[in-house]
Formats: sequence, structure tokens, C-alpha cells
Amino acid sequence: MHCSSMTAPGASALSSNRGFHGESRVRIGNGQRSLVGVLNLPAGFKNPPVVLLLHGFTGQKDEFPIAAIDAGLFAHTAKRLAQDGIGSLRIDFHGSGESNDCWEETTLTGQIRDAAVAFDYLRALASVNGSKVGILGYSQGGLIGAHLAAMRPESSVVVLWSPITDPLPTYGIIMGRETVENALLESDDRVVGAKLCWGGETKLKCAFFKELPRLSPIPAIGKYTGPLRVIVGLRETIVTPQPAAGQSLLDCHNGIHDLVEIDSDHDWNASTTIKTIDDLLIPKTVDWFKSHF
Repeated sequence: MHCSSMTAPGASALSSNRGFHGESRVRIGNGQRSLVGVLNLPAGFKNPPVVLLLHGFTGQKDEFPIAAIDAGLFAHTAKRLAQDGIGSLRIDFHGSGESNDCWEETTLTGQIRDAAVAFDYLRALASVNGSKVGILGYSQGGLIGAHLAAMRPESSVVVLWSPITDPLPTYGIIMGRETVENALLESDDRVVGAKLCWGGETKLKCAFFKELPRLSPIPAIGKYTGPLRVIVGLRETIVTPQPAAGQSLLDCHNGIHDLVEIDSDHDWNASTTIKTIDDLLIPKTVDWFKSHF
């Protein structure tokens, strides 16, 4: 169980590296709580556009490691964005990584609120262009990103990687259908354990499961009319079926959009190669942001 005693330093407080072009650790005040993230500002660009990166279920701000390099998926993506003059902020949701609170307390609505706090932080940050704030969400972060775009329709550009589009059956795959169904019948504060389909175990309060039938990113994305790109892996075993799941978001989106299909699994083949990420996933992502910021 992840629990942190980190105290919030005050609203939207930045680390001592204010103005530093490169990576700096930030702590964003959120009442009595705080979010921890990494801000990446590209050198040589004044007030660059910026992207908020939202990690997946049981993940953290750097995301999972990529084979053959000493970096997580989001850390690697942030550097590639910076090379093209785009800043980024990757955060730990409350209960994940370095942010305070306990993982067991995680809910989807809580993560949506966290994302909105981080988005508003970027809008007010003097070192970036607050009128050009984009969203990049992966897996559960894609679900959160769709809801954030609905809450903040002024979002400049949105890219969603393998976004969860139908939560109830998807978490049945991730944690077992029987686990999910039983949790729906328990009290909100009851803690249940679950084995993860990719290995390992987790524990969550049943409040998390109670939100699954109610929170769909499909109608949410309809409230956002800006540019939207959805990127999916055709060998998915978690967010299925593809490409239909990805297309379901575009069907409800009124604006510029497209669907990118990649020959990959849910993790972009990261356990065996970096080529899918470097040659397809990141270029397709960076190009979309550069074209529409």
C-alpha cells in the first residue's frame, strides 16, 4: 500500500528550480493535499506550449520502463516533446508515486479532480503558454483525459493512448470479472484485493468499483470540440476490441479527429523493443501536437 505523509506547500507551488529549462520536480498544492510531478521545459523556447501527461492504472508519473533504455515511457516522451519545443508536466495522481494519500483510496473521480488541478496549474504558470495546454492520457489516464477535456473544453489539443472506453468490462479483464462484480455489492469503504492480469496484486476500496458503471469517457469527449487523436494497438488484450473501442470516442467527438492504428499490444511492445514507441507512437503524438497547437 502506498501512503505518503508529504505536506502541501501552498497552492501551485513550484520547486526551487523556477525558470530552469530542463526537468524540475514540482509540487502542486491542492488544499491539504499535494500532487508531485516533473515539469519539463524545452531550452531555447520562451513560453512554449505544454502537455499534461496522465498515467495509467497502478502507474506513476514516469510510467512503465521501456526495454533497453533507462527511462519510463512518459519520461522518454517528455524528452521527445521538449526536442520539438513542447513542454510537459507528468504527475503522480494522489495515492500514486510521490503524491500523498493512500492508493487504496483511489477513485476515478478523484483522479479527474487531480487532473483538473494540474491543468489549472499549467494555465497559470508564467513559464509556459497558458493558452496552449494539451492533454496526453494513457490507458486509465486516457479515460481521465477524456473527462478532463469535458471539464476544461479550452484544452488546446488532446491525444489518448489506448484509452479505456468501457470501464466495467475492462476492469473485469484487469482484475477479474468476479472480483469486480463482488466489489459492486460491498460497502464503499470495504477494501478488496485483486490479482492483476499483467502480474502482481492490488488493493482498492469498493468506492473505486462503484464508479465503473457510471463513468464513461465516450459521452464526455463529446463536450470537447478541439483536435483529438486516439492511438490504439491492434494486438490489445486489455482495452478491447480494437480498433472499435478507439473509434467509439471519435464517433461522439465533434471536431477534428483521427484514429491511429499500431501493430502493438497495450504497452506498445515496450517489453521487447523501443522501435514501436520511437518510430510510431511518439512521432504520431508529437506531430499532432505540433500541427494543432
